[in-house]
Amino acid sequence: MKILMTRAAERDYRDLVPELQKRVVKQLDLLIGNRNHPSLHAKKFDEHNNVWQARVTRSHRFYFKIVGDTYAILRIIAHPK
Repeated sequence: MKILMTRAAERDYRDLVPELQKRVVKQLDLLIGNRNHPSLHAKKFDEHNNVWQARVTRSHRFYFKIVGDTYAILRIIAHPK
C-alpha cells in the first residue's frame, strides 16, 4: 500500500507542531504495514463515502479513503470530542 496526502491533509500536517508531525509519520508507517494495528484504532467513519478514521494521538485523528493500493489521507485534525 502507498500513502497519498490531499492538499488539505498536507496543509493540516504543516500546521502541526513537530512532535505531532513525527507521530503522524509513525502512524502512517503503521497504517502501511497493518491497518489493524492496535495503536491506530482504525475504523470506518463514514460507510456511505468509504471514509476511515485512525488515531494519531488521543487528541488527533486522521481520515482516509482506500483507493486501490493507496491510502488517500484526507485530513489530519484535532479529535472533536
